[in-house]
Amino acid sequence: MSQLTGTIIAAHGRHYLADADGVKLQCVTRGKKTNVAVGDVVKLTLTSANQGVIDVITERKTLLYRSDQYKSKLLAANLTQLFIVVATEPGFADDLISRSLVAADAAGIEAHIILNKTDVTASLARTRERLQPYAALGYPIHEVSARALPEHAVATLGPLLAGQSSILIGQSGMGKSSLINLLVPDADIAVREISAALDTGKHTTTFTRLYTLGGEASIIDSPGFQEFGLYHLSEGMLERAFREFKPYLGGCKFYNCRHLIEPQCAVLDAVAAGQITRMRHTLYGQLLHESAQTLY
Repeated sequence: MSQLTGTIIAAHGRHYLADADGVKLQCVTRGKKTNVAVGDVVKLTLTSANQGVIDVITERKTLLYRSDQYKSKLLAANLTQLFIVVATEPGFADDLISRSLVAADAAGIEAHIILNKTDVTASLARTRERLQPYAALGYPIHEVSARALPEHAVATLGPLLAGQSSILIGQSGMGKSSLINLLVPDADIAVREISAALDTGKHTTTFTRLYTLGGEASIIDSPGFQEFGLYHLSEGMLERAFREFKPYLGGCKFYNCRHLIEPQCAVLDAVAAGQITRMRHTLYGQLLHESAQTLY
């Protein structure tokens, strides 16, 4: 049995599709393991011309996942950057943006925000205002309109993707699919091929998939989701994942300060002084509470 190296380009349940030097292979894991993510580089053994078994997941540079109190869900491996897609309409959830940014910072992945549908001018000023706190934290915001100004969208985002392994995430209705179709020529053909290979029928929006963009670049499209649980982040990971806390860590009176109600807390002083927004500190408290609820 020959062993090959491949990259996981799609996942649906316990079924995976790997690309090994241009050959698409349907893969399963040994036993009941489901710890494989799109973007993983794996070593696999061929069991037929187009099927294989995953033996080893090679060491990951990064891993992005979300979790509730019962289980975690891998989103993608070996990413270098994450793009959160929001739009002027329909409304987006600040909670999802904030959690995605925390997840990216915790995983060591660069985060960007894409504001789509800028042609809907009636909502543009208000949407920009809502995104201002994230811009103030240093997260780049890229304004595009996939439908009205497709060439501008490609010119804006294309250079950012070069040489990077990126993921697009966002709630349904933000225009993520339109952006993927612009950035990945023949994306719909690739989706049909993947869907047929994984035998998922018409449910093409329910799986995560990776597209290669030439060179070392790739882009991963994930299903739209409304919630981003971060139950897996420990207290220490959380305080470091809020980038605006960093100047104040170590400045508290108590070495084990949780930055919630403790006296002489440098983080709470910064919140009171307006150097850390209350919205972000409230989220920190919420995530701290969630991490204490973990059952797995």
